[in-house]
Amino acid sequence: MADEPNGGVTRKSLLKAAAIAVPVPLLLGAVARAQAASLEPTPLCDDGDDDTPPQIEGPYFKPSSPQRTSLLDPGMPGTRLTVSGYVFGTGCQPLTGVLLDFWQADNSGAYDMSGYKLRGHQYTGAGGAFTLTTVVPGLYPGRTRHIHVKAQAPNRPVLTTQLYFPGEPRNSTDSLYDARLLMNVRSGSGGREASFDFVLDVPAGPGTPPTSRPPAPGGTWAPNTAYPAGAQVTYGGVTYRCLQGHTSMAGWEPPNVPALWQRV
Repeated sequence: MADEPNGGVTRKSLLKAAAIAVPVPLLLGAVARAQAASLEPTPLCDDGDDDTPPQIEGPYFKPSSPQRTSLLDPGMPGTRLTVSGYVFGTGCQPLTGVLLDFWQADNSGAYDMSGYKLRGHQYTGAGGAFTLTTVVPGLYPGRTRHIHVKAQAPNRPVLTTQLYFPGEPRNSTDSLYDARLLMNVRSGSGGREASFDFVLDVPAGPGTPPTSRPPAPGGTWAPNTAYPAGAQVTYGGVTYRCLQGHTSMAGWEPPNVPALWQRV
């Protein structure tokens, strides 16, 4: 999703800060600005300090990947990775039925060009949500760690882009790397968990109001609630402790913002 231009702390800096779990007094103003009703498409956006470079398809894309949400094969080596998020239009409306086609290198940095290992496509469900189960991609010469994706809403142009991992040493040397495409990555049960939201160039239809994310999947956490530091909530069966007093909002659920919430 796009950063807020010319507004102090941008959404990009908020994501980067959340990824390294720094103290967040400066983040609260950005959280409020992130509620703006109109978003720019990802990655065709500008947060006021530089333009977003195009993200190339690269030489390893193959059409006709199998439809699946898990790219894992039995015995596949590597660290398990779950990527989840939402796809929105520029009016903040969640987009259902968006095609997401993922491909990536394996644990050793190699792409499968003879078959469809670590390749697959899926469609967003109700509320624009998606989940991908895979492994952390390996490194190969000239590139930092990344995952390729094509996203296409029905009857709309294809967005081709790449998702990146925070804290990678090669991020500073890869000429294609763009911090706007950083996932929020954290350690999880049995591997790593990442989140990223896409914003496609799909305007809201006439009379369609901006829509927030679906409600939390069970638990005591709720959006638009003032939480003091030290407060405890549950979300998705997990208990979290508030690290910094703030007013919650849809899109900043506890597992997505480690700068604000800590698992207990």
